[in-house]
Amino acid sequence: MKQAENIKLSSGKLKFAFRIARRYLFSKKSHNAINVISGISSVGVAVGTMALVFVLSIFNGFELLFADLFSAFDPELKITMNEGKQFSVNSSEFNKIRENKAVAVFTEVIEENALLKFKEKQMPAMIKGVSEDFKQMTLIDSIMFDGEFILFDGAFERSVAGAGIAATLGLGAHFIDPLYIYAPKRTSRINLLRPEQSFNQSATFLSGIFSVQQSEYDNQYVLVSLNLARELFEYGDTEVSAVELKLTPNADGKKIQKEIKQILGDGFSVKNRYEQQESYFKIMKIEKWITFLILSFILLIASFNIIGSLSMLIIDKKEDIITLRNLGADNQLIKQIFLLEGWMISLVGAVAGVVLGTCFSLLQEKIGFIKLGAGFIVENYPSVTQFSDVFLVLITVLVIGFIAAWYPVRYIKPDINKTA
Repeated sequence: MKQAENIKLSSGKLKFAFRIARRYLFSKKSHNAINVISGISSVGVAVGTMALVFVLSIFNGFELLFADLFSAFDPELKITMNEGKQFSVNSSEFNKIRENKAVAVFTEVIEENALLKFKEKQMPAMIKGVSEDFKQMTLIDSIMFDGEFILFDGAFERSVAGAGIAATLGLGAHFIDPLYIYAPKRTSRINLLRPEQSFNQSATFLSGIFSVQQSEYDNQYVLVSLNLARELFEYGDTEVSAVELKLTPNADGKKIQKEIKQILGDGFSVKNRYEQQESYFKIMKIEKWITFLILSFILLIASFNIIGSLSMLIIDKKEDIITLRNLGADNQLIKQIFLLEGWMISLVGAVAGVVLGTCFSLLQEKIGFIKLGAGFIVENYPSVTQFSDVFLVLITVLVIGFIAAWYPVRYIKPDINKTA
């Protein structure tokens, strides 16, 4: 009973403190400067909060944009060896994966470094040999910059190069001059007298140029048929360096990834799209949260106005404090009143900033009123509003507001005279 009475009494004190704080917030002060500083404080908090919400939404938009670009080339799941390079897919484990109902496309892949030569120009590149179903596994057709995706036309070996490689070598789709690929022989020693005999050589004709808008692909990759890659790099008929999978539309990616890991054991790595570009997305996350911290620090500086306005209000309401003490209010209740007053200034700004920031983010997402300009991947800044970010911003602003309100309130001393 006594505990219940104490809770009821504490609740009553808090309600009383809130009513007084609300009255102080919206009533006209004896010194107009306090009203002005309080208004500036709320506006500063609102602007900082709006900026936080909007900037985080822009970072989310860029993350989704680059994820879409990578998904046009990267598989949903990629299997490689943890140690070593090549492995055979002629095994019961890989047969189980092929027969899995959740696996829509099973693509065998060989990736190795080689030397490219076109006329008098040369450059190193990553040769990616893929089987015929690579087109069904990726969105390669959507990123074709020139020509079309053909790796074998029935008579000649064809290749598809990244836009950066094509620009460096001066390549164009359907050029009549061949693109030569040189790969070092794995089963013979280097011939110093005739070094050309130390390389396997193949000529291909460029059928198309793709553009992922990412340099690690556009400036490095050339796609060829799996048979040509096996000949160049001396792989066996069932040997590959990777297996790439596309899942059915309703498949649970995480569950299938876990199942494949259990089938293959510790010797193999099974990565989803995020894990394949883990370092890239980690950098984006770090940039996002560093920006969040910088803007939060700016918001903290803007909240110093709350300290000033609340300090002036405490001085302005000194007679009211004496009156409340004469009526029986203790020091804790007095502090609660002014703490709530300062926090409400932050709350008004935080709510206004969250609403404005969310509205701007949604408008940017739907309309795109802020432009990137010419020469970029997209015309407008991409924006994706995540309400988890909005909630985090709101909590951050309220914590900063509480700290800003607590600082001057803690100097209210209990030894103020109880008589006017």
